[in-house]
Amino acid sequence: MTTPDWLAVHDGNLVKGLGDQIWLVEIGGEPYYRLDILPARGQFTCAIVQTNNGKRLDLGEVSPTADAALAAGMEELRQKLGW
Repeated sequence: MTTPDWLAVHDGNLVKGLGDQIWLVEIGGEPYYRLDILPARGQFTCAIVQTNNGKRLDLGEVSPTADAALAAGMEELRQKLGW
């Protein structure tokens, strides 16, 4: 997945994390959020975690594929940030 325009406008970047199913949302070059793609009831979910305190922000919605879960997680984060 590439960095969405709404994130780039805010000096943000989406980068691959250490694992295949981990992504980091950086703002100003600092990681603010971690997106973990996890199995959920035979499908996938995207856990949105604040990197400074470990607080989970997502609602636990499920998607049929890992890519769809990442896209849904990014959209959920955008809404939470009000961007």
